[in-house]
Amino acid sequence: MGIYNKVMLYFWLVMAVLIFVGVTIMGIYEGFDRWVFSYLFGGISLLMFFVRRYMMKRMVKHMAYLEELKKSQNK
Repeated sequence: MGIYNKVMLYFWLVMAVLIFVGVTIMGIYEGFDRWVFSYLFGGISLLMFFVRRYMMKRMVKHMAYLEELKKSQNK
């Protein structure tokens, strides 16, 4: 499950960068007044990256806590 989480973490980061670059290029060619709202999708992708990273760190700490709890109960 750890590999899947890391792949999805960087998927959201890559998507955010691609969306920002793509929207910027289309904004230059066609005008930013048509494409400015599409930056929202890049922002959501970037938010997903940070939320996923936070949750992964939180999960690792929780798993360590459960292991420590299990060891203390077995003694």
